[in-house]
Amino acid sequence: MNTYLSITKLLRYLVAYVFITSGIMKLWSEELGNYFNSLPLPFPTQMMYAVSFTEIICGILIALNKRVKTVSIPLMIIIVGAIFLTKVAVLHSDLIQFAFHARLDVVMLGLLFILYKKSF
Repeated sequence: MNTYLSITKLLRYLVAYVFITSGIMKLWSEELGNYFNSLPLPFPTQMMYAVSFTEIICGILIALNKRVKTVSIPLMIIIVGAIFLTKVAVLHSDLIQFAFHARLDVVMLGLLFILYKKSF
């Protein structure tokens, strides 16, 4: 029995974990729901549900190594949208604060790009 955990497999599990928990928290946490509703989005509640379900479904597919290249794209779009909606305003006042607030988004974007490039 091969119990070797490749770097790519570990990367998939970690990325999947982040998106599955993020999607669940958007649905479960009233505070996150209220924050999402305060963003300048059309139909913020419906958008929150769409983003949540996309994160959960894509996270599960990444964990299962199914259509990783395809499902990486909507997740990258969600991250870029989150950076523009929630972090760019900070950029206008302080570059270091922006870099701090966007650090995890940038890392996840990079990890998704790696998964995208490594998928067949």
